[in-house]
Amino acid sequence: MKIRWLLVLCVWLPFERVFALAPESHKNSSKPTSLLPLSKTGTSVADIQVTGTITDDKGEILPGVSILLKGTSIGTTTNSEGKYSLNIPDGTKDPVLIFSFIGYTTEEVTVGNRTSVDVKLLPDLQSLSEVVVVGYGTQKRSDITGAVASVPKARLSQLPITNVLQAIQGSVAGVNISQGSSVPGSAPSVSVRGQNSINASTTPFIVVDGIPLSKTGGSLNDINPNDIESMEILKDASAVAIYGVNGSNGVILITTKRGTSGKPTIRYNAYTGIENYAHILKPRNGEQYLQKYKDYMIQTGQTQTSPVPNYDELPNYNAGITTDWIKESSQTGILQDHNLSISGGSDKTRYFISGEYLDQKGVIKGYQYKRVSFRSNLDVDVTNYLTAGTSLFIANNNYDGGRSNLLNASAMSPYGQMYNADGSYKIYPMFPEQLYTNPLLGLTTDRVDRSTNVNGNAYAQIKFGGALNGLKYRMNLGYTYLPTRTASYTGRPANDMLGTARTSYSETNSFVLENILSYTKDWGVNHLDVTALYSAQQRRYNTSSANATGFVNDQLSFNNLGAGATQTSTSYADRYALNSQMGRINYSYDSRYLLTLTARRDGASVMGGNTSKYGIFPSAAIGWNISNEAFMKNISPISNLKLRFSYGKSGNEAINVYGTITTNGTVRSPFNGVSTIGAVAGNLGNGDLHWESTLSRNLGLDFGFLNNRFSGSIDIYSNTSKDLLLLRSLPIITGYSSVWDNIGETSNKGIEVTLNTHNIDKGDFKWESTIVFTSNKNRIVDLYGDKKDDLGNRWFIGQPVSVVYDYKMAGVWQTGEDASSQDPGAVAGDLKFADLNGDKKITADGDRMILGQRAPKWTGGLTNTFHYKNLHLSIFIQTAQGITRNNPDLTYADETGKRNTPIDVGYWTAENKSNTRPSLAFKNPRGYGYASDASYTRIKDVTLSYVFGQKIVDKLHLGSLTAYASGRNLHTFTNWIGWDPEAVQQSRGVGDWANNYPVTRSFVFGINVTLR
Repeated sequence: MKIRWLLVLCVWLPFERVFALAPESHKNSSKPTSLLPLSKTGTSVADIQVTGTITDDKGEILPGVSILLKGTSIGTTTNSEGKYSLNIPDGTKDPVLIFSFIGYTTEEVTVGNRTSVDVKLLPDLQSLSEVVVVGYGTQKRSDITGAVASVPKARLSQLPITNVLQAIQGSVAGVNISQGSSVPGSAPSVSVRGQNSINASTTPFIVVDGIPLSKTGGSLNDINPNDIESMEILKDASAVAIYGVNGSNGVILITTKRGTSGKPTIRYNAYTGIENYAHILKPRNGEQYLQKYKDYMIQTGQTQTSPVPNYDELPNYNAGITTDWIKESSQTGILQDHNLSISGGSDKTRYFISGEYLDQKGVIKGYQYKRVSFRSNLDVDVTNYLTAGTSLFIANNNYDGGRSNLLNASAMSPYGQMYNADGSYKIYPMFPEQLYTNPLLGLTTDRVDRSTNVNGNAYAQIKFGGALNGLKYRMNLGYTYLPTRTASYTGRPANDMLGTARTSYSETNSFVLENILSYTKDWGVNHLDVTALYSAQQRRYNTSSANATGFVNDQLSFNNLGAGATQTSTSYADRYALNSQMGRINYSYDSRYLLTLTARRDGASVMGGNTSKYGIFPSAAIGWNISNEAFMKNISPISNLKLRFSYGKSGNEAINVYGTITTNGTVRSPFNGVSTIGAVAGNLGNGDLHWESTLSRNLGLDFGFLNNRFSGSIDIYSNTSKDLLLLRSLPIITGYSSVWDNIGETSNKGIEVTLNTHNIDKGDFKWESTIVFTSNKNRIVDLYGDKKDDLGNRWFIGQPVSVVYDYKMAGVWQTGEDASSQDPGAVAGDLKFADLNGDKKITADGDRMILGQRAPKWTGGLTNTFHYKNLHLSIFIQTAQGITRNNPDLTYADETGKRNTPIDVGYWTAENKSNTRPSLAFKNPRGYGYASDASYTRIKDVTLSYVFGQKIVDKLHLGSLTAYASGRNLHTFTNWIGWDPEAVQQSRGVGDWANNYPVTRSFVFGINVTLR
């Protein structure tokens, strides 16, 4: 035993000597500290004590401010209450204190004979964004060579959101976010710099506290927006190359809040408010509905024998009773969110703990979302060279509940009967019409939909000293466990006479291990930063489900599937793995000339078995801080001027696990009178499948004028994606419909502009503005190597990936016009289409054209922020232009005689001679999609806040107090006819009806409180 301990000691001592050379890092403590010269006996020789409180321009306390006695090493920091105490040695001549804090201007104050010095620090607009998270480290903003956008911190608080992407929609150049459905708890779609791929995923890679959130089964819904400290978006090759295969669609980096040394700080943030429809596409009322039916019968040449189309509508018609089905299916939405956090620590340990409860009741009955989350971030200085920490969170998402059907509600006759005589819901309110059921039937069903994300990240970092000073080793370890459970039962009250039960359970287990070496060295005017990485990721997923039908009653719901007459079950499992190595070099000379070199090597399990599975993705970038040149010193109007250029390659392997392997499916069929399982063609694999790659070029200019009164950036980029992961169509006679292949090429070009201005700064009044503008041009360069279009998939060479391809409407045939020569069979009231090829016929081959693109041609945002003393007003306007979409709310085909229609839609009659809408008899035989302009400009949010002054806060014994009111989606300016130009409404029989949930408007009131 003695020999064993002697060996351990011999091994440990050399390392201890190396680490002992590492300098002690100074940490803030819970009490004001002073660095004083000591006598030989250890007693202080200072005899003048200066105290005070440090606040910002809004009167809020600033903990952690550094105070230094000029010309000495004597200093201290403010505690959690913003207070400090500093002893100045006797005999110091004209003492001057220097107050400095990251993000604020440095102040020098002459003490004189005072013993109390209070200071108010003003924001330094340039240094606020000085340190930026860039992935596997941080950089000064002035040293960044890539295209990195930081989300304004003001967008991360005081907004009624459930997903942080909702807060940055329209506020960051180059990032397109669309909220197609406002279902409570739904996540918006996001793309960075357009659509590079056609079939493969184009969702950006998301990293939280250095650990990937993407590909773990989790989503940003699991992250409490109040826990986020900063959010950066990496856009060009130089910025994303460190993430290699995961970076081709951009990278979103999220850093959560961490603790600081000092007394515990307790913060409570809460808001509550209401939601309603931002716009209602109103169906026809009773009188308008009757007129429509009358016109329908006339236009279709039928004899009207009843004032209403269906027998069950007569009782209400005769009684003069009408029902507003939209109103009956809706309710006032209620929002409430409560956040409690505690942060603090000692000089060796820092912690941040938070908890959240979010409850959202939707505007459509039955829709709801609840989230309960807990986070614990811990950092510990184990020794002067070893730091360790954890980032742990758990989030539970609850989407339970049966739901009303908005599509059916909009289709109901105002004379339809809602209830049976016994008070139960009438299944067919317009019987004998059975195309549409009662929209409230979903409320009678049982439905469970829940997920939990248990995420644990840990790190350990060693700082070397002596000859190895500047070298750091960091190990990151992340683990995610995400179980989900869904279950439903539909019984007799919901028109299922047999009863159907479904249950499913899935779980995802993910881990990531990263080893990171970094080395930083400064000599003279040279700065070098080197980073090396080796990482391994793995995800395992499995799911099982069971269904049953044929229950004798509805009492057991989904709790006993064995009681059903027929049971079926399925299960599935897969595994994904990724191994990576990365190296990055950042070099700067005199803060003028910048160089970044990066290379990453990724190996993914999803690639073909006949390939190496590995790909290498290099990039290079240069930067020139022109404003730091000597010849710029006398050009005072220019505060900042930097030119950036980057070029590099990133990859994309975003296809399904086992997508390159040929697999068979199963089918049950009778064989010799016995039910037997057989094999059928499933997926056709491609063992040669390899990486889709994107070449990116970016030219950027960062600028600031008049002491940064005007600042911003301009980026011009060009991306070319080759060897696309494309689903090649196959003749169905082969038994397969498609196969993954590396074919095709796309191009994305665009410009991004961000401009920050300080319009007025006089006395108590300030006015600031932020303008962002993005224009993206996406096109398909090639598909199958022959430069030919793919008409079936609506892919056209030289055109955007997602387009609307259809006939061009030229109006409506009017009474007396002869359509026989161009469109035989067309009658007055039918749509008139343009004869594009001039052959006097309307044919699918010659008379269809590209009518527009589904993605916006350009987007923009304007934020105006006004400050008057403690009152602050922020107004944000968002716009998306150049969008064309087919409009399902204009396409009812032969349903017009059976359903209600929106009053805004209208229809042709011989009297009104509409030239935009067809008659009710029009059957739309060509399947025209009614392409419409979906561009819009929206007053996205307005927030009014008041920061209570220190005197009031002191009387309330609080640290700080802010109250605010915020409105979201207040008004939309658009030519779109429908619920909302952004909402994706599904027609009957197409897609998921549950997502027919239009954009909502919300009004909330909230407070942010800091306790002493």
